[in-house]
Amino acid sequence: MTKIHKTAIVEDGAVIHDGVEIGAYAVIGAHVELGENTRIGNHANITGYTKMGKNNNVFCFASIGEAPQHKQYKGEATRLEIGDDNVIREFCTLHTGTINDNSVTKIGNNNLMMSYVHIAHDCVVGNNIILANSVALGGHVVVKDWATFGAYSIVHQFSIIGEHSMLSGATGVDRDIPPYIMAMGFRAAPRGINSEGLKRRNFSQKQIENIKNAYRILYRNELSYDEAKLQITELAHEQKELGLFIDFFKQSSRGIIR
Repeated sequence: MTKIHKTAIVEDGAVIHDGVEIGAYAVIGAHVELGENTRIGNHANITGYTKMGKNNNVFCFASIGEAPQHKQYKGEATRLEIGDDNVIREFCTLHTGTINDNSVTKIGNNNLMMSYVHIAHDCVVGNNIILANSVALGGHVVVKDWATFGAYSIVHQFSIIGEHSMLSGATGVDRDIPPYIMAMGFRAAPRGINSEGLKRRNFSQKQIENIKNAYRILYRNELSYDEAKLQITELAHEQKELGLFIDFFKQSSRGIIR
């Protein structure tokens, strides 16, 4: 059963599916679609061409679907697409895309965005990601599945954050981060692999050892980037968990943290 507080504003044209709850003084724009059993907290603002899936939980004062912070944006009908089972905490700001890219910002499923997280225009955020308080993603950032961000981390536009990577608090990212890597520092530097996270996700000890070896090849064996890529690519034929490195090498264009 849908429940909309009497003080909430739901503009004509909004699509509200079964089981949605909308709290006091929330504002839902005319081009918004809210999937089944999604909860919108008090004073939240959902606007723009925003589509949300099922079972999302949006807390008070979040701002979702506002226009991108981009000087070339001229009011085009760009979009924000959000999947299922996400938690969006207080004062998060999630913006639509721009025509300078694919006109859409995408957020996947089962992500936790803690208070004051900012996801800028044209970002592509995967699944099962944790963004702690005040994390900020610049425009066009790509975040792969299972990445974890410590509080106050910031990511330069167009950067790629690989699968299962982990950023410590207040990390500044100005280049791409390969999968499985732990990074920290005002200018992010590699600090080993995310072993504990991999154990929690049921990676075997052998798989973790293979990933550690790939880390040594990439960062400890005094190889050039091209030489390291070649060695890891050869190992990936037998060690399937290294396939994420191959996909990353193909996509990375800014250079990696070193």
